[in-house]
Amino acid sequence: MVIIPAIDLMKGKCVRLVQGEYHHQITYENDPIAQAEQFAADGAEWLHIVDLEGAKVGKPVNTQVIADIAALGKFKIEVGGGIRDEDNVSDLLNLGLERVIIGTRAITNFKWFSEITQKFENKITLALDAKGSKVATHAWTQKTGQNLFEFALKADELPLAAIIYTDITKDGMMEGPNFERTRELTNKVKTPVVASGGVKSLDDINSLKEMNLQGIIIGRALYEKTLSLADAVNALKN
Repeated sequence: MVIIPAIDLMKGKCVRLVQGEYHHQITYENDPIAQAEQFAADGAEWLHIVDLEGAKVGKPVNTQVIADIAALGKFKIEVGGGIRDEDNVSDLLNLGLERVIIGTRAITNFKWFSEITQKFENKITLALDAKGSKVATHAWTQKTGQNLFEFALKADELPLAAIIYTDITKDGMMEGPNFERTRELTNKVKTPVVASGGVKSLDDINSLKEMNLQGIIIGRALYEKTLSLADAVNALKN
């Protein structure tokens, strides 16, 4: 299990959205390269990047910033946000990324998603973003009728790198993750699961340690300094 700090990009800056609401944006760091360097100094081996503008418009936007972070050569990087065709996947992987994250297109066109996972085996991560038990798409703006666990089990047959589960109601709130659904998901699928959303403290990390997770994504808590990345990394080592 690894700690994965998050950089969410908007207009080339590090920001966080509260519960995925674009009108509720907090800007933390004008220089995402400097932020990435700090994460590396604090012991991060992985980095989670979301192109928020890309997620909104349906195609990657902050590609140059992503390329600059990848060029540091300090992380295994996963990137999501607006990745909805094969060229997007190929272009990002060619930057040297470890894997790309697909959410909306996976839900809206499962046939295409199945094919892309076969073509880029173990390089595609599924983003399962949910409000309650229902999956949401299009930068979390549209709630579908698709059940979280039913879709996870269907996707579990594909050669995925991982499934990232985010409870949208928890994201950015720093009130703790959805432990119950996270545990249920890890028990239902064989694909590695990454928990995202709501982590605030070492207590949250220690609770998640008891689950069979591949990783834990942390965002706002690091920027608000309610949790030290170095402490989180050490918590898993200990």
